[in-house]
Amino acid sequence: MGITKAVIPAAGFGTRFLPVTKAQPKEMMPVLDKPTIQYVVEEAVEAGIDDILIITGRGKQAIEQHFDKSYELEEELKADGKLDRLDRVQKIADLADIHYVRQKEREGLGDAVLYARKHVGDEPFALLLGDTIIQNGTPCTESLIDEAEAHDTSVLSLERVPWEQVSSYGVADTSDVDSTSGSFPVNDFVEKPPQEEAPSNLAITGRYVLTSEIFELLEATEKGVGSELQLTDAIRKLDAVRGVELDGDRYDIGNIPSWLQANIEMALHHDDGEINKAVEKLLREQSL
Repeated sequence: MGITKAVIPAAGFGTRFLPVTKAQPKEMMPVLDKPTIQYVVEEAVEAGIDDILIITGRGKQAIEQHFDKSYELEEELKADGKLDRLDRVQKIADLADIHYVRQKEREGLGDAVLYARKHVGDEPFALLLGDTIIQNGTPCTESLIDEAEAHDTSVLSLERVPWEQVSSYGVADTSDVDSTSGSFPVNDFVEKPPQEEAPSNLAITGRYVLTSEIFELLEATEKGVGSELQLTDAIRKLDAVRGVELDGDRYDIGNIPSWLQANIEMALHHDDGEINKAVEKLLREQSL
């Protein structure tokens, strides 16, 4: 079950970030000095994937431009002797073979995934949501690939969320969560259940490894919650699915509080320069 391809849906409107997302894709919202989607692409690359398909939509040209080569910028940086910045810019264009397809109508995550069918073919593939950053020692996608290859099945990343938030997620129904094992079987999924009907607070967190069977199941699935084609409704029809409980920090950059949290925490944990010092100074002042 060798996995060499990744699919990144990035076609949503980003309405929770309006008006800034009126002309800028939410996936291009910066976290420190990189756009969100670059962290996602880098996670796939760190997991050994070099063939990536990004599902875009109208008004998302900035994503393609970001991963494209910029001759004029590179020449200017070279002329100014800014070689460290030149190196960082050049590495973006060389991250992976990145392909694009446009989702014509925004009809849900399941519909977006269907656009990957021709590119993926009969192979298993990794699916990473383009507005979700996951930070941990081992890339989340790499952990899912390891489990998928060990068990020859689809695997999803799950995270325990506060019970009052379960209605915002696809939630797993599982009776055998073994924290000492790499993964565990999942019996079923429920898309955005009311809190009183949720089978657990283990929520799908935007990282998947799926077999190609998912495409046929999506084709046969009717629109669900929100009159959209829900990926969760197709996943629950798979013969077998396993879950991996997330080990690390997850940031949903689709909303302002999580975006702010990502910038602050990543500045404190992953940056040892001026940004780190500025955040520490601000926190000290606010605690006085």
